[in-house]
Parts: sequence; C-alpha cells; structure tokens
Amino acid sequence: IFGTLLYLCDRYGHSIRRMSDMTLSPALIIGVAQAIAIIPGTSRSGITMTAARALGFERPEAARFAFLLGIPAIGAAGILKLTEAAAQGISPQTLSALDGLTYDPATIAKDRAQGVFAQTFLQFSDRMVSNNRLQVGSALIKKNAGTFAKIKEQFGVPAPVLVAYWGLETDFGKVMGNLQTLRSLATLSFDCRRPEKFKGEFLDALRVIERGDLVPEEMRGPAHGEVGQFQFQPSIYYQYAVDFDGNGRRDMIRSAPDALASAANYLKGIGWQAGQPWIEEVVVPTEMDWSQADVTIKKPRSFWSQHG
Repeated sequence: IFGTLLYLCDRYGHSIRRMSDMTLSPALIIGVAQAIAIIPGTSRSGITMTAARALGFERPEAARFAFLLGIPAIGAAGILKLTEAAAQGISPQTLSALDGLTYDPATIAKDRAQGVFAQTFLQFSDRMVSNNRLQVGSALIKKNAGTFAKIKEQFGVPAPVLVAYWGLETDFGKVMGNLQTLRSLATLSFDCRRPEKFKGEFLDALRVIERGDLVPEEMRGPAHGEVGQFQFQPSIYYQYAVDFDGNGRRDMIRSAPDALASAANYLKGIGWQAGQPWIEEVVVPTEMDWSQADVTIKKPRSFWSQHG
C-alpha cells in the first residue's frame, strides 16, 4: 500500500518530502484501497461523504490522497478539514461550492511551466507594451475620464498608471483566464510546492463568495486563482476590492469602475504616494555593484549619487 501511495504522489506531480509527514492509519489504507477499487464491490463513484467520514477521511492525509485520485466528495471533506472554513464563519451555503471539486492536472501543468520567468525585462516589456495597447489605453483614459478623476481624488493614483496596470494584466479586461478558480486553488492547496499559501487563498476565495461579491460559477481565471480585470488573488481581492459603482458588490470581473478603483486602493495600500516619482531613468557606472540591484534593497538618492 505504501508503494502505491508513493506511486500516486509521483504520478500526480507530488512528492513526500519526509517520511514522517505521512501517517499510515488504517483509515488511510482502507480508504485508498477502496478508492482504487482494491476492495471488491467498491468503486470511486460509490464512495459517499458519509462513507468517507466513517472511514476517517476527515484526517488530512487521507483526504489528500482521495483528492489526488479525483474523488469529489472525499476531496471536499479534505478541503473543509484543511482550511477549517466552517470554523472561520463560512456558511453552509458557501461551502456547498466545494461539492464535486476534483484535482486538476492542468493547473499543476501550468504551475510547472511558467516560461515568463525565463525572459529578461526587456524581452517581457517589448512583448507586453504594444502599439495597440498604447492606443487602446489612451482611448480608455478619455472614455472614462470622469471615473479616473474620482479615483485620483480618492486614492491619489493617476489614470495612466492604472491603465498601464490594466493592460498588462488582462489586456483591459479582455483576457481573464478560464480555469475554475476554486478548483485551481483546491488543487494547489494539495500540491507539495506551496500548500500553505494556497490554503489561505482558497479560504479567502470562500470569503469573497460569502461577502456576496462574486458567485463560484463566475470565478474563473489563470492557474493560480487570480480573479478579475486586475488578476487579484483572493487574499488581495478580499482586502482591497472596492464597490465604486455603488451597486452593493465589489465586482472586479464585470465592473470597470470597481476594478479600477480596487487597483488604485491596492496600490495605495502597498505604499503608493501621490505626487512622488515612481520610476526614474539613470545611467549606471561601468563598475556597477549589481548585487545591490534588487527591489528589496532601498537606499537614499545620496547613496547612489556617491556611487556614480
């Protein structure tokens, strides 16, 4: 059975980093055996939530393997246990969005193939900053002049910055992705690379639904759970989304005013200061110490001036 578990981890792109991470409880062994139809008279589709609980499938390690095998009901039970959503004020109605969730190999494949990180900044910017986007962006600034003026007054972020951000993320709302957000986040929550991060994002996605901003069916996007015209991950969405059109929902999918104001609120929240330069072109010395060229390193202008 343990060999089977190792195979399943390998087959679905997971790894067991430490043997002590796995508890081979009787429930786990029986559950996996049932899931792969080792025990006669059982099948994947025949395992109900009640049976899963009777077998102890609320144990995280058991739920993990059930989810990898693509058993919807047991997968949902595991997600509930791992995120402790019910204990964090998520209603049964919202939790019903978990019904039928299954592991998505396509999400993992996309996570492992992020070619954008192999590009230089100039390669990336040349590809993303096209003449068409410059023209469309200028037109959108004129078309939404009133909205941009109100956003600048409230948040201090000017229209050109927001439009550049908008065009870069989704081509001004045209390309927002088509993977099921909850399914992607659930899958990444069970992945070995960054499970804790995505468990948190999964819970915040449920909070966005609970708050009434979006419904599960409309939450679709790229492989890492980004949502809306500015591709906010759920934690950012929950914290910074704004109802700028006044309809009672923070809808960054269909409402351009909500999306733009939310982006401005986010930028302000992470340190945007109105009237300050956001970038300046400089000429670097021939013997530049490139170990200092990192966005995490902050020095006063006097320091850089002294170093040429």
